[in-house]
Amino acid sequence: MKLILVESPTKSKTLKGFLGKEYEVLATMGHIRDLPKSKIGIDVEKNFEPHYIIPIRSKKRVNQLKKEAEKADAVIMATDEDREGEAIAYHLIQALGLNEEGTAKVQRIVFHEITKSAIEEALKNPRGVNMSLVDAQQARRVLDRLVGYKLSPFLWEKVMRRLSAGRVQSVALRLIAEREEEIENFKPEEYWSIEALLQSRGITRKSARNDPSVKLGAGAENKFTALLHKINGEVVPKLGIKTKEEADKIAIDLKQCDFRVSKIEKKELKRNPLPPFTTSTLQQEASRRLRCSAKQTMRFAQSLYENGLITYMRTDSVNLSRESVLAAKSWIEKKLGKEYASQAPRFFKTKSRLAQEAHEAIRPTRPDFAPEKFQGENNQEKRLYELIWRRFIASQLPQAIFDSTRVEIEAKNSLIANYYLLITTGSILKFDGFLKIWPTQFEEKELPALAEKEELKLLEVLPSQHFTEPPPRYNEASLIKTLEEYGIGRPSTYAPTISVIQERNYVLKNEDRRFAPTEIGCAVNKILTEHFPTIVDIQFTARMEEELDEIAIGAEKWQNVIRKFYEPFSVNLEKKYLEVEKQKPIEEKTDEDCEKCGKPMIIKYGRFGKFMACSGFPDCKNAKPIKNVVMDENGVKMKCPKCAEGEVVRKRTKRGRFFYGCSKYPACDYASWVNPQVTENSNAKERKSDEPAGEARPL
Repeated sequence: MKLILVESPTKSKTLKGFLGKEYEVLATMGHIRDLPKSKIGIDVEKNFEPHYIIPIRSKKRVNQLKKEAEKADAVIMATDEDREGEAIAYHLIQALGLNEEGTAKVQRIVFHEITKSAIEEALKNPRGVNMSLVDAQQARRVLDRLVGYKLSPFLWEKVMRRLSAGRVQSVALRLIAEREEEIENFKPEEYWSIEALLQSRGITRKSARNDPSVKLGAGAENKFTALLHKINGEVVPKLGIKTKEEADKIAIDLKQCDFRVSKIEKKELKRNPLPPFTTSTLQQEASRRLRCSAKQTMRFAQSLYENGLITYMRTDSVNLSRESVLAAKSWIEKKLGKEYASQAPRFFKTKSRLAQEAHEAIRPTRPDFAPEKFQGENNQEKRLYELIWRRFIASQLPQAIFDSTRVEIEAKNSLIANYYLLITTGSILKFDGFLKIWPTQFEEKELPALAEKEELKLLEVLPSQHFTEPPPRYNEASLIKTLEEYGIGRPSTYAPTISVIQERNYVLKNEDRRFAPTEIGCAVNKILTEHFPTIVDIQFTARMEEELDEIAIGAEKWQNVIRKFYEPFSVNLEKKYLEVEKQKPIEEKTDEDCEKCGKPMIIKYGRFGKFMACSGFPDCKNAKPIKNVVMDENGVKMKCPKCAEGEVVRKRTKRGRFFYGCSKYPACDYASWVNPQVTENSNAKERKSDEPAGEARPL
């Protein structure tokens, strides 16, 4: 009997469906060895030697696996193909004693998808454990443990108890905090744009297509707008017209001008399909289209992978196997027709120089398994599978083709000094191509059938006032994109990084699902930026990722990388303990008095956010949560629409999502995702499609 070890029961069940009776497949139920939680677990004096233990929760499972391994002719490690999976395989060998003499033969197999052909191919080509990958994972683990266990106590002493610092999470926090500073310091600038509403005497394409007998003078259909582009031959920049006075002067000029078509350019525009998903792009698109957090996306993707529906979901490569693109072409020809089948398979090149090219992109294991065949009970998993399937199929479809028209219009009058150039553009979809499978928002604009030198009639000049806007706060998609662009973290780290900074109450998601730093987050970022700039330095963190990649290919010793970082960090930490004074507690005054002792109540900040406490602490230990009461349009506390006695308060679920409920809960169970004072129309775009508008329902 041969024993195959995997991480999860789902993966075990899927593998059993492909293998014969000579194989037994068991799950480790996750990591079975790790650094201890109660201490740092790294001997700095002995070349950073880690001290691994078997957690109590895993000991029973390890004993069971040992017994099965003793009976096996061979033990095959079939953990995931990334660094984490390689490390799990290594720790299994150590924990089960498989490196001792007289034990069963140990093999390591890897596969990118859980299909019968992939498993059979992997079993034909076993290998040993790749210790370079193990060292790279171990280096990351040791590095993060040193930062967390050395720097967190400093924050406890200087800021507040139970805070934490982390190598990647601190950089993510810095990005969010600095964006908030940009927004607070932003000063809007006024600028104006000017359009002209014009009318042609020609006919529209639409009219000609519908009725060939239509002649000149099609009337209202021939109206279109053109944007001011140049004044006296100079391009007008976006912020070029700064005041109403300037805009009005130009408008007066234009009203006196004669308008004539000076140039028409027609061409075909082609849009290429996007490449299949990587981990990062999947998390970004799932956030935008499905409103899934990165953590949720990876959980659903893990389940899809373990059930054999998609390829491995932690990858930074857009490579595709030749077999997969040929299978996609076959499905496309059969279901969509030959006009949608590309003549040659389309392959994509990964732009990141750090990408692991041996991996494939995230794709369905069977292109012919369309989303409507999905039988799973989890609707979110089905929607994520459809997203992955559509992106992959679309990547093998032809380009979308548009007929594009650009028209330049002169505005002149011999009585005025200036002459103006306006432009208008039109675009009509000619062939949908990949858009048939991957719907994307685009706007078709049809222009009248204009001719060069044609005289146009000015109907109206339309000046518009605008103000520059601050940069938007990060959401999960834009934060992941930024981290990836800087080379910070890797596919497996984005989701846990974002989860940690929320769980630590360093950032909050607002109702627009965008991140804003809390007072605690700002305080932590300030002290780290001022006193440990290396930890939060974007370039330094990116270089560290490159060094971890060097370890993974065997070009660098992991202990050397750790030592180069730790020695100056340790010296600086000792110095800062002496130099930095303890920060004053973050507190706010209130108008409320303590009902127990009569002293003023103040707002304090704890690990889980704001709370109200008596200023007489520790003599009086009265404390209570803050009720975020919703005010109506008149600034009056809003009464509960259900019981009319309590007040509507804004609360957060355990997962950090905001909702509205009654302050009399549990006496009144009113609850709604939607702010009851906001109108239906203004909230429609913020709700999930399956959430009723303003309806009270259990959460």
